[in-house]
Order: sequence, then structure tokens, then C-alpha cells
Amino acid sequence: MAITSANQLELLQTAEAVAREKMIDPGLVVEAMEESLARAAKSRYGAEMDIRVSIDRKTGRATFTRVRTVVEDEELENYQAEFTVEQAKQYMEDPKVGDTFVEEVPPVEMGRIAAQSAKQVILQKVREAERDRQYEEFKDRAGTIINGMVKREEYGNVIVDVGAGEAILRRNEKIGRESYRPNDRIRVYIKDVRREQRGPQIFLSRTAPEFMAELFKMEVPEIYDGIIEIKAVARDPGSRAKIAVISYDNSIDPVGACVGMRGSRVQAVVNELQGEKIDIIPWNEDQPTFLVNALQPAEVSKVVLDEEAGKIEVVVPEEQLSLAIGRRGQNVRLASQLTGLDIDIMTEEQESARRQAEFEARTKLFMEQLDLDEFFAQLLVSEGFTNLEEVAYVELDELLVIDGVDEETANELQARARDVLEAINKAALDNAREMGVEDSLVEFEGLTPQMIEALAKDGVKTLEDFATCADWELAGGWTTVDGERVKDDGVLEPFDVSLEEAQDLIMTARIMLGWVDPADLEAEEEAEDGEATEEAEA
Repeated sequence: MAITSANQLELLQTAEAVAREKMIDPGLVVEAMEESLARAAKSRYGAEMDIRVSIDRKTGRATFTRVRTVVEDEELENYQAEFTVEQAKQYMEDPKVGDTFVEEVPPVEMGRIAAQSAKQVILQKVREAERDRQYEEFKDRAGTIINGMVKREEYGNVIVDVGAGEAILRRNEKIGRESYRPNDRIRVYIKDVRREQRGPQIFLSRTAPEFMAELFKMEVPEIYDGIIEIKAVARDPGSRAKIAVISYDNSIDPVGACVGMRGSRVQAVVNELQGEKIDIIPWNEDQPTFLVNALQPAEVSKVVLDEEAGKIEVVVPEEQLSLAIGRRGQNVRLASQLTGLDIDIMTEEQESARRQAEFEARTKLFMEQLDLDEFFAQLLVSEGFTNLEEVAYVELDELLVIDGVDEETANELQARARDVLEAINKAALDNAREMGVEDSLVEFEGLTPQMIEALAKDGVKTLEDFATCADWELAGGWTTVDGERVKDDGVLEPFDVSLEEAQDLIMTARIMLGWVDPADLEAEEEAEDGEATEEAEA
């Protein structure tokens, strides 16, 4: 194909037609044509030449130019596209390094192969422009609901036409055993939009908790207006769900507003979710109260919260146990997801038996370690003493309130407890040293001999080893694996070391070793405090 006056305007007409069809900027198509023509010219004049093509946006005339750049003598590598200052003087009046010399060259005739190559370049550019347009259109729509039409099903995944492109609803994002046929209308949640090599990938979901929240926002005007807020959602897709709501207007009941007149609002959401049963629960800042609400319809006798461990114990009557746990553990699992707490459910009888076992174990400890009779040991446990440290270092007055304990008995009791602790600590320290623990760790303030022994058993034998530990490795913690909360045991967890205390100990060790500058630490804390203040003011 030769670029002649006969087909100059045809270039622009083609560009505009492609742009209209693909809904992209005609300028991008013209740029692709320029690039494809330049490639063809390079194959004719030589690949090392810097050939550029410019198409006039009004007339369609293509201008072919050769560009040469002025470079330093020692940097001259490509003789076809570069020349030195001396060589440039025959073409330019006062050449300087970096200047370019542009000269027009005759247009090329495109052979069959060159024309095919040009077509590929144009198609590639058009595809890239389409992908960019699609990504720009959908990147800000993640987290919203969209209506689409089913195009086809591939290996259980549903390909959905969302107007300006295709999106994918994966098999594990469908509710239960949903099946769709081509041209079925479908309402889906845009979970994620990613820019990938093969173009933007739009990932859809019908199982995401956010999908339910968005459906309620569409059905309940008070949620859309911000009067009612959805605080948490937990779903077992296609089966059951729990949603926690709060009202910022005392005159509006959040649960009633979400249920609607004769259940019309919640029923609309249930129908969209293939009959998924929904429990609407009032949110409460007090976690135990919120948990009692979340475990509905079961009745709860008592709640014991361990905030540090993110764990909660719930005591229910025997006849309520199966209701609290739910079918295949569904009720307690959803309540756990909703509250973000690990929930242990036990009956009143089980709790009573556990407390009795704890009482007997502590009684036995005091009997053996302090050489006490059973009655006296039981008195100590009844008064709330749980370990030897509490007996050894508590204020004397707290021992004197026990029936039959005078000052002499209290002093004797504390002396025995301290002697036992000293013996235990000495044995722990000796054992740790035998395992190779260095003085740098032994002398580190904040660690007891028993802690040092536990660290040594875990392979932590120097201050450097200790400084490389993570806070959760010491204090323990919880991680979520495949939607289930899994416990990570900490080396110092048996000694009731909290996450904050572990962080302080590790940071102190790093400062002592010179790994962290205290000044930098203070600056970070001040910055965080400033951000917190700004957020509070906002």
C-alpha cells in the first residue's frame, strides 16, 4: 500500500470508524497508524534508522522523516541515528550535543507483510486503549452492585457482560448451587478490579458480606441516608446470615427499619440471596452485650471476656446448648465472625466442673509448694489467690483478712512462698545456662528466670536472638486462616505477657543493641499522636 492522495483521507476515515466502534479516542488510532507506518519504513530504510511518521489530522497526509541526534564523539554508537558535532556542521549552522536534525524522506510502499504487520500494530494499540478505558470506567466502581447479563459459563465460572466489557463470577463466589443460562439477568457485587497483562479483570461476587450490606442499602432508605449504619455482616452464603445495625436517631428502631412493613425490606434481600435466612441484630459498643445479641435466638446465662486474647466464654443452660451452637456450628461461627472474637460455648454444668477443677489444682499447688493442709490451702484459693507470686508479694493486710491468719502466720506464709520461688528461679536459671543462654539475656531487665528458661527451650539464647523476635511470637495471638481464627501460642504467654509488654521488651532490646535510635522512635510516636488528635478533631 502506498501512501498517496487517493488513500490519505481513507486513513482518517478508518481511524474514526474504529474509534467509534470501540468507543476510544480517534487520536489513539491515528498514533497506532503512525507507529505501524514507521515500522514499515524502518524495514525499508534500515532498522537502525530513527524513522518517524506524522499523519496530518485534517488532510490525512503522512509525512516520513528521518531524525538524527547530535552526541559526544565517544558516545557515538548508532551511525544511522546519531552523529558528532563535527559531522553535524555540514547540515546545521551551530550544532550542540542533544540537538536533532530532521529531514523528510520519501514515503514507502507497503508490501503485503508490512501491511499485515501494520494491521497487527493498530489492533494491538486499539486493544490497549480499550483495556485502559474499561479499567478507568470500573476501577472506582469496586464495592458497588451492578446488573449484568450472563454470556457463558466456563468450568463453573460465569462470564458476565457488564456493558463495557466482560467480568467473571467465579465458582466459589456463587451462592450454593446457583446455575445460570446465557442471557439471564444477574445482580452482582464488584469485588475487585485489577489491571492485568491481558487487560482489566473485573471480579464479581454474590457471597461477599458486602453484597448483602449493599442490598440492604438499596432497600432501606435510612441506611442510604446514613441514619442507620451496618456495623458488621457475617454470612454462610445461601444458608444463614447475621447483620448488626445501629441507629443514630433515637426515634428510629434499626432492626424494625431493616425488616420493613410486614418484612417487605428484608424479604426483598432474602429473595435476591436465594432464600438465605437473615438475623438482624442491634449493635452494641459493649462486646459481651453485643455477643449476647449475636447468639440469638439462644439465651445466654453468663459471658466472660478475655480482651487480650480476643476470646470470650459463653455459658448457656443445658437445653440452650444446641440452639447456641446451631446446625453444624453455624450459629456460633456466624456470631464469632460478626464480633471478631473466638467464642467458647459451655453449659452451666461444664463451667461448674471446670471451676471445680481449677479450684482443686490451685489447692493442690499451695498444699505441695507451701506445705499447707487442705483446709488452709482452700482458704487461700477462696480468697482469690492463684499463684505463689501473689502470696509472696501481696500486701500483708490482704492475708490478714483470712479467718485464722494473724501477723506471724502471714509473715511465715510469705517467707515460705519467697523461698520456694527463689529455689524455682535458681533451678530455671541453672537450666537455662546449661542450654547456652548468654549473660546479655540473663541480665536483661524485664525477664524472669523462668521466662529465660522458656526462651532458651525455644532457641532464644542471646539478646540479639530476643531482639529479632516478633511480639506475637512472645505473647501469642490469633490469625485468620481460611475464615477460621487460629491460635498462635507465644513463648512467654504462660507468664501473662501482653502484646504491648512484648513490644516494649523487644524495642528496649533493639535500642540497647543500637538497632533503633530512641530519637526516631519519639518522632514516630509524636507523629502518631498528632494524627490521632487530628482524627479526633475531625
